[in-house]
Amino acid sequence: MSSRSPRRPRLVSVVAFASAALIVLTGCGSSAKDTKDAKTSAAGDGKAGVTLRIPDPGNNGVLARGKKDGSLDAALAKVNAKVAWTGSAGPFAPAAQAINAGQLDAALGSITSAVAALGQKPSFKLFGATAPDLAGEGILVKSDSKIHSIQDLVGKKVACSQGGTSEYLLLAALRQAGIPADKVERVYLRADQTAPVFSAGQVDAWATWATYSVPALASGNARFLADGRALGSDNYSVWAVRNAFADKHPDVIKAFYAYLHDAGTRELADPAAYINVFTDSGPTAYGAEPKRIQIDFTRQGATVEPIRPADVDRFGKVARFFLEQKVTPALVDVKPHLLDVDSLPGAAG
Repeated sequence: MSSRSPRRPRLVSVVAFASAALIVLTGCGSSAKDTKDAKTSAAGDGKAGVTLRIPDPGNNGVLARGKKDGSLDAALAKVNAKVAWTGSAGPFAPAAQAINAGQLDAALGSITSAVAALGQKPSFKLFGATAPDLAGEGILVKSDSKIHSIQDLVGKKVACSQGGTSEYLLLAALRQAGIPADKVERVYLRADQTAPVFSAGQVDAWATWATYSVPALASGNARFLADGRALGSDNYSVWAVRNAFADKHPDVIKAFYAYLHDAGTRELADPAAYINVFTDSGPTAYGAEPKRIQIDFTRQGATVEPIRPADVDRFGKVARFFLEQKVTPALVDVKPHLLDVDSLPGAAG
């Protein structure tokens, strides 16, 4: 692969990447209640217990279900803890900044975005991993596009988020096809701003994950050029926890992990029960076709597990790939930032 630097991306969005952090951080810790929760989370409270601050899950998934039916509260109560929903779930980069700023205790991301964040003086560790979503992530093109192979991307514009899942998928596709990275123009956009740009034809393709591929596919106006399976993706989902919180409350992290694992197992058996948890209508709800696609993707997925040696090897592979592709300026060693959840004190069930 060529060692030349990639063509300088053209920024279609007028909102800089820092705005993504600001939007999420604005929802993190600004109210009096959040301030109180922050103090409780950091120091603990003999009467009220410990507060675990995580992003609000929205309308889908195991945490949405746990929020609605109280099962997450019940699981944490066993270790004298409770949850505080702080901000909104979204890209991991701003969540990592919120963790580093002491405004968030745990968040979900991808190993690709985690590698990028770990190269910037992080204050978090990874404690759980879910196998790559080989069905839901990949590179989208318009349904009527004349692009039918990765080779057809040469000279084209592809939307992606910088330094995470999107950029990883695009670069992995190009490497697999033997195409130098600078032969394709990367258009850096926030994931939540890309759909209208893609729909308007301002970019030729879009590297993304299930949160955004599901509605795009359901619209009938998009198709996968290549999904994660075709690309041999190593893009694990990972859970991160603030170091200070894990050091003081390892039993809470173990209880939270156990909840995620068990609830994820139930979700695989009955995906429909974890979609449209709070409402079947409105902008956060899936219609019939998106729901069908998401159910199919979920059934092909996995639940969160402890981070095993084989996972560590694949994390290292991602880190080396990002260095080779000049996404990171130096090799990021993931190993010092891993937490063995099996070794933590406290009941696992």
